Amino acid sequence: MPMTCHQPPPAMESRTKAARCETDPATSTGSKAAAPPPPRPRKIMMVFGAPGAGKGTQGAKIVETLDIPQLSTGDMLREAVAAGTEVGKQAKAVMASGGLVSDEIVIGIIADRIKQPDCSKGFILDGFPRTVAQTKALDEMLAKTGEAVSLVMAFEVDPAVLEERICGRWMDKGSGRSYHVKFCPPKSMKLGPDGKPLPATMTDDQTGALLFQRPDDTAEALIKRLDGYNSQTLPILDHYKPKGIVKTVDGGRHIDEVWKDVSAKLVAK
Repeated sequence: MPMTCHQPPPAMESRTKAARCETDPATSTGSKAAAPPPPRPRKIMMVFGAPGAGKGTQGAKIVETLDIPQLSTGDMLREAVAAGTEVGKQAKAVMASGGLVSDEIVIGIIADRIKQPDCSKGFILDGFPRTVAQTKALDEMLAKTGEAVSLVMAFEVDPAVLEERICGRWMDKGSGRSYHVKFCPPKSMKLGPDGKPLPATMTDDQTGALLFQRPDDTAEALIKRLDGYNSQTLPILDHYKPKGIVKTVDGGRHIDEVWKDVSAKLVAK
């Protein structure tokens, strides 16, 4: 008599499937989904540089690379006043009376601004802080959410190079186009016997309008601006140096060379 294979009774088959389900992690209802990775900390940066050091140019590259906004204190103040936020109303009242907006109000405006979605990855502070007192107030505000400044980048340039960059700049008033007698001269430029450009020949390439030099783009004005910058900035850098987050960059080189250095420091920190 040939042997035949018997199927298990329905009840036994159900118990077998149930047992498999209890031990199969893929189908077990008791298994837990893997927890999502914690969010990456925000990149909170400051960029310092004397007039003509190139921090504006390099700052724009950082913004594009990291996809984070560069926050200007003046812009944030105007936006808060226009939006009618609580701190914006306080700032408006102070300015209407001819007073100076306090550090407390400015910190409040920054605290509101960095909650916006475009700051989710981080942000760069431009024009703030300017004093050690403001620096400490900023640190305290960030600490409330468990955060801190993560990178302070300082562009260092020899004063002679700064003078060459600043004093050689000419502007078109209508468009804001910028020229430089050495690096980007207008096509019309002619030099006088002293080797300096003749003002009457400094015209805009597109409109032919006369270019002008800003009053503070002189050697005398630069000296005063450098004195002010150093007296304000050096104490702030000294405040952050013990934390190991201050990175200096030689800004006296070609733009591409400076950016290569900046990029490496962004990755390193």
